[in-house]
Amino acid sequence: MPDPAVPPTPAVPLAALLAREDLALRRLAGPSDPGRVVHGALASEMADPYPYLLGGELLLTAGVHIPGTAGPQEGASGREEPGPGGYFDAYVSRIVAAGGAALGFGVAPVHDTVPPALVAACEAHGLPLLEVPPRTTFAAVARAVWQLMAQARHAELRRVTEAQQSLASAASRPDPVPSVLRRLARHLDGRAVLYGPEGAAIAEAGRQPGEPVDGPLSALARLLGARGSATASDTTPAGVHLAAYALGAGHGFVLGVAAPRRDPGDHTIASVAAVLLSLLTGEHHGGTEAARSSALVRLLLGAAPEAVAPLLGGERWRVVHGRPEPQGTPDAMAASALGAALGSPLVDLAEGVVRVLVPADREPAAQAGWTLGVSAAAGPADWPAADTRAARALARARATRVPLVRDGDRPALADLLPSDEAEAHARALLAPLGGNQALADTLRTWLSLHGSWDRTAVALGVHRNTVRQRITRCAALLGAELDDPDVRMELWFALRRR
Repeated sequence: MPDPAVPPTPAVPLAALLAREDLALRRLAGPSDPGRVVHGALASEMADPYPYLLGGELLLTAGVHIPGTAGPQEGASGREEPGPGGYFDAYVSRIVAAGGAALGFGVAPVHDTVPPALVAACEAHGLPLLEVPPRTTFAAVARAVWQLMAQARHAELRRVTEAQQSLASAASRPDPVPSVLRRLARHLDGRAVLYGPEGAAIAEAGRQPGEPVDGPLSALARLLGARGSATASDTTPAGVHLAAYALGAGHGFVLGVAAPRRDPGDHTIASVAAVLLSLLTGEHHGGTEAARSSALVRLLLGAAPEAVAPLLGGERWRVVHGRPEPQGTPDAMAASALGAALGSPLVDLAEGVVRVLVPADREPAAQAGWTLGVSAAAGPADWPAADTRAARALARARATRVPLVRDGDRPALADLLPSDEAEAHARALLAPLGGNQALADTLRTWLSLHGSWDRTAVALGVHRNTVRQRITRCAALLGAELDDPDVRMELWFALRRR
């Protein structure tokens, strides 16, 4: 996954500058809006600073440009203004027109006090006016602005990095899509919705950010699809920020997010989530996929597995059986995510078990949130047997509470018996249990853990006395001496066949 883009430099709240005791700035006029921010500091003695402002600056001046007489003077706009009052009005209006965030006036050495006409003009135009005391240099104010911006930038970069790690971790869970949406909604303090190709919401997480946004967010997602754009954004009348991101190249999924505010790193965080969701929902096309489709068609038309195996990319494969833990039920997206983690797109989901065909040269590793059983490498003719052995390995893994069990490469003694005869014997041997699943599961787990009462109780989540009672009941129904290793071995083989 690509590194996240660097978020833009965060602005500095004007209140943070006023809170700096070392600067001793004092607000003299203008609104005390806590949301007012500055994007930089600029010192200028130009009578008309408009051409030099980009917007959002704290403009610093010592008043060198202020006319020194009370007669008619040329104003900042180039027109003659009636006295200093008109000059200040024109000067402040030009700052506001350029998008200046605030004006800082340095007291001494040019002026002993801030001109009252300047205070009145700033109040009239809604421009915050700060008094800069004699002991505070403009360089110190500018340095403080950049220090606060650096601190905010570092905090935002750390937030983006932590969010990226959190989202990547969520994508590896058994329920990757809901997990990614939940993490994204938490990081943005809002709502995240995944829309399918038909425009319907197929997964969602988070809270409504102050007002119901499902309607506007759905409309924005449909607009994105209609335009064929990669992203789109909007803001509701109540000020909730909406954004939509197209996932992948043209397969129709859209990520929609809604948040009560828009911080500099939010777009980067949402973009990371969009990349992850694209990987989880995307359809892959190309020569490899065409070969797999060809293999499927040939099988359906009667070709033998041996004939189509080369189209899958190898002669020998491992079968992996997986179940999410604890006691989870995987969906199609979770199954695809497990296949991606194991490096194979050949995935099947049936009866709560995910089956994955993995090339023999890849050694499947344990996956967080999953219990896996892995067969030995097998050729096409032996795939059914490998499937059975992977199922047995999964049962062993679940019984012993370990994340992964590998079936041995050598055939087991039980595998030498014809399967139909072995299964008939197992049914007859275990018939006295009367199909009691709890007894059979307890006996199988107890045997797999070498007769340990405590470990069996932990594995089954029951009291050790319950385990003792069930094993005693099994021994009575089966008429067997469970301390005899031969009896244990025969029962173990039968339970594996069962």
